This record gives sequence, structure tokens and C-alpha cells, in this order.
Amino acid sequence: MTQVAWMMGSDSDYPKLEPGFKTLKELGVSVVGRVLSAHRTPEQAREFVQKSEAEGVKVFICAAGMAAHLAGAVAAHSSRPVIGIPVASGALNGLDALLSTAQMPPGVPVATVGIDGAVNAAVLAAQIIGTGDESLAKKVVEWRAGQTAKVLEKDKRLQEKLKG
Repeated sequence: MTQVAWMMGSDSDYPKLEPGFKTLKELGVSVVGRVLSAHRTPEQAREFVQKSEAEGVKVFICAAGMAAHLAGAVAAHSSRPVIGIPVASGALNGLDALLSTAQMPPGVPVATVGIDGAVNAAVLAAQIIGTGDESLAKKVVEWRAGQTAKVLEKDKRLQEKLKG
């Protein structure tokens, strides 16, 4: 069963999103990805959301730039958690997407990560799913410990350079 349905408004967004897909894979979270638009393919997006929810998807991740209505459109059609990733693009370099994704009306929430925040979206999705899956929750803790170790190793190298 697929746990995360990841939608992006354009295939040109994928390079910014790939680290998030890799993070989900590292954590053992199954994911399906689609290019669907809130404005250009609204019926197909709605159908995909409804089909995914019926098949047991736990979390939707939606990435879009500029008007960035994809996450809101998905949230309007699903009772599952929706995480929005504003993508840096256009004249405002993602600020418009950030505001469009974060400023949802009452009763239609979208959890919003930072601009181009694919890794945070992936980790948040894993944490949400992990509330009902102790094995995944442990993997998230281990993954975060690995992040800590990487930073401490970089600090150690810096300290050695400064001594020399």
C-alpha cells in the first residue's frame, strides 16, 4: 500500500523535490508521484486524490509554485493530512507560493514547509505516519540522529582546520 501521494504542479519542479523522494525511500516510506495541476488538470487531480484516499494513502504532499493552489485543492477533496511545499519560481521567487500555500481558510488546513522544503515535507509525512507505526517512528529518530552526527562531523573538521 502506498503511504504518501506526492503531487507536483510541473515536472520542472522535480529537481527541487528529488531530495524529499530520496528521504522517504531512506525511511522506507512508499510513495507515488504525479504531475497534476490545480488549474490545468483539476478533474484528474481530484480523481487521483479520491482514488489515493480510497486505496489508503496516509498523507498527501503537494508542491507548486506561483499561485500554488495545488495543496489547497487537494485539502478540499481529502480528509487526510496535506503538506504543501511552496516552490521557488516566478517573479517573487517562491514568496507568492509560500503565502498561497500557508494562507488557507478555516477548516481546510495545509501544513506548509519552507520554500523548496522537500526534505522537511518528507520527514513530516513520515512523522505523521509514524504516529501509528512504531517501526517508522524509530526510523525517523534514527534518521534524525544521523543528521546530528553529520553536523557534528562537519564541526569537528572545522575545529581541526581552525587549529592548523
